Amino acid sequence: MFGLCDCNNFFASCERVFRPDLNGKPVVVLSNNDGCIIARSEEAKAIGITMGMPAFQAQGLVQKYGVTVFSGNYQLYGDMSQRVMSILRSRVPAIEVYSVDEAFLDMDHMRFGAGILPGTNEEIDAAEEFGRRLSAEIKRSTGIPVSIGLAPTKTLAKIGSKLCKKNPSMRGCHAIREEERLEVLSRFPLDDVWGIGRRYGARLHQMGLNTAGDFLRLPEMMVESLMGTPGVHTWRELNGIPCIEFEHTTANKQSICISRSFRKEMTTLAELNTAVITFASAVAEKLRKQGSCASQIGVFIYTNRFREDNPQDFANTVFIFETPTDSTLEIARAAQISLARIFRQGYAYKKAGVVAEKLIRKDNVQQSLFDPVDHVRHTKLMKAIDAINQTNGKNTVRLAAQESVADFSTRLHVSPCYTTCWKDIMKVNADKS
Repeated sequence: MFGLCDCNNFFASCERVFRPDLNGKPVVVLSNNDGCIIARSEEAKAIGITMGMPAFQAQGLVQKYGVTVFSGNYQLYGDMSQRVMSILRSRVPAIEVYSVDEAFLDMDHMRFGAGILPGTNEEIDAAEEFGRRLSAEIKRSTGIPVSIGLAPTKTLAKIGSKLCKKNPSMRGCHAIREEERLEVLSRFPLDDVWGIGRRYGARLHQMGLNTAGDFLRLPEMMVESLMGTPGVHTWRELNGIPCIEFEHTTANKQSICISRSFRKEMTTLAELNTAVITFASAVAEKLRKQGSCASQIGVFIYTNRFREDNPQDFANTVFIFETPTDSTLEIARAAQISLARIFRQGYAYKKAGVVAEKLIRKDNVQQSLFDPVDHVRHTKLMKAIDAINQTNGKNTVRLAAQESVADFSTRLHVSPCYTTCWKDIMKVNADKS
């Protein structure tokens, strides 16, 4: 049995944890540079605000219905995600983190009571009750509402979670039983099935297929001819046949990118240098966090393609290290050198980024005999800096040219970092009376 835990309207829910006065009211969260809407509360959905809607197009609805608007606070959301995942890890044998607000649960190795036989309805009932208790614990401990789906396959578990999210009477968890599977799928929109996607969905709609149940009526060979092996896996999973395995270990990222669109165009090398060094420092920190080193980094800078009245430049370059590294000093220096190679005077740059590529585990790095860098000293220094910043707050110790990544984007409605910054910790006033 698989489980899928999905945080409800996650970014909006994170904001509401620290603003309980917004419960029951419309809330939206904006993307970088406050460009478009990337998260909505149920109340915001109900008044017609759609996912991805440009912020300026939503202004009429925002003013009419008194919608509260937040800029994306990803530091807060990442910390709240870790708190949810920590509870999941403590309650089930293993989890597979699928995204910042979703995780698959390994339920196969759980026992829900003496004498309860695996695969029976009694086990499913017990698992569902366990899921409801787990959902309640997460809400009580973090303030984040979650919906848990249970089923014999990952695809069905995601459907169970979606049904639970739309039906409060399920009390945070719903198990899809075999006797109800076909009836549920006959009503479930095909576009919402994990693995279908927009391109295949459009093709299937043209064939008159609108629900998951319609899709199941296709012969398996036809599904393979239309969608290949991935489509067959989805079809089988909807039939209750597991095809997508549970991954007990989450592989490290194979590349790490930090980039931002600037609130205003940058025309000087000095301005871009500060941005690129800041992004490089953030990349190095992420490398150390996952225990990886980069064999090379890429740096890119773009002008604003929407400004047809301005000259356009789209430049990138790669810097290869003698020895793979996770040192902020090395990566920032390489990014600075790379930027100098591609910067052109007379252009207004709107976006820049740094990408760490060809990553290998730090314990697999072999130092070149000709590399003049003392990697042992760099490792000790980075470890000390990370410890200080973890204790005293992000960027307590940083490079002189480094700023905060968030400083390069427009965030007019950003909330405090309640859980990750000492100055933003909430204050409670006790009434002495």
